[in-house]
Formats: sequence, structure tokens, C-alpha cells
Amino acid sequence: MAGVDTYMAGDSRFSRTFYSVIRFIVVGVSVCYTRTNVVGKHNIPTTGAFLLAPIHRSNIDTPLAAYVTSRRLRFMGKDSIWKFAPIGWVLSALGAFPVTRGSADREALKRCIAVLEAGEPLVLFPEGTRQSGPIVQPLFDGAAYVAVKAGVPIIPVGIGGSERVMPKGSKMIYPRKCVLVVGEPIFAPIDEAGRVPRSAVKDVTSRLFDDLQRLFDEAQLLAGTPNELPD
Repeated sequence: MAGVDTYMAGDSRFSRTFYSVIRFIVVGVSVCYTRTNVVGKHNIPTTGAFLLAPIHRSNIDTPLAAYVTSRRLRFMGKDSIWKFAPIGWVLSALGAFPVTRGSADREALKRCIAVLEAGEPLVLFPEGTRQSGPIVQPLFDGAAYVAVKAGVPIIPVGIGGSERVMPKGSKMIYPRKCVLVVGEPIFAPIDEAGRVPRSAVKDVTSRLFDDLQRLFDEAQLLAGTPNELPD
């Protein structure tokens, strides 16, 4: 299995330039094709680590999420892809880092925390896999756990219209308008003694759920997407 340091393999000036070029092309095309607007971009930290937690309704959510900041964002990927060194380097340069498929969740969480502790922004979709419909699904505690352990804020993001662009299971990409609404940072609560309480992960997950639903509703409205339950 690739070591924990593997995700830093592409951490050089050249790799960051490579990321900027690829981001410019992929994100630029995605944004132009979907006429994407971002609301609340000022909520994205310009320095330091943070965890970006977007709604997930489409494969296009990933390049759209990268539109909120020019900083390199980190994503998880199957470690088997890194077996071929050149491909692994490219993926690392593009922000991905390896996680063993089928391994214990704890290993994946450790790698996420390591990324944040290295000062890099990380993207985790708190609903897990792609979902459908206007209702935020129950969130996994992983995003809150990682943010609390690393001591970084979670930035919730509602993405409206992306399900119409590329619905789950679709191979077609349709030119529909998308809107991203970035919420205010969520920090772990601190008790009177200045410590993070045991309930912090649950508290943050609950706050994240409420904020995501509100931001998703706003993004859907701005994107002109009917906020109706699927048939």
C-alpha cells in the first residue's frame, strides 16, 4: 500500500503549476458550459487548511467545487491507480491522494487529517456517494470528525442545478445553469475550559446538515431548479 507521504509526491512548484493549468482548462470549460455563478466566495479562507463540504448530486460537482478557490484542493482516490508512477504523479499534482479501497475507515480518516495538518484544503462530500433530489441525505460523521481532529473549519457548499447537468447514471452532460452558494465556516464548539467537548463531532454534523439544506435550497432557487421531490 502507498505510504502516507505518497500524497505529497507531487508537492512541487512544477506540480502546482501543472494543477493551475489543468484547473484553468477543466474548471473553465465546466463553468462556461454550465454558466456557473458562485455566491459567498468570501467565506473561503485564503490561507491555511479547511475542509470543503459540498452537496453531491452529479459528477460535475467536483470541477465546480474547484471553482470556489484557485488553491489546490485535495481529494481521495483508490490507491491502485498510483501503482503506475506517472499516473500517480499526475493525480497527486491534481490534488488526489491514495486511500486503499476496502480498508478500514480509520485509515482513510488518518490520511485526510494528514492532508489538513499539512496545511492543504480538502474536499469531502459529507453525504458520501452521489444522491438525488432536493433533500440533503443523512450525513456521515467523517467530515466533522476529520475537521475537529485537525482543528480546521468546515465550509459548507450548496450546488444548485448540477443534477440537471449530469444526473446520476447519465453519460450525457447537459448545458444547464448551476449556482454554488458558499456558507460561513463551521468551527468545533469550545467549552469554558477551552477544550473541544466529546459531543463536538455530533454537534458539527448537525450544524453542517442544517446549513447544507439551507444553502442547497438557495442554490437551487438561484439556478432556477424546481425544488421538488423526484417521482
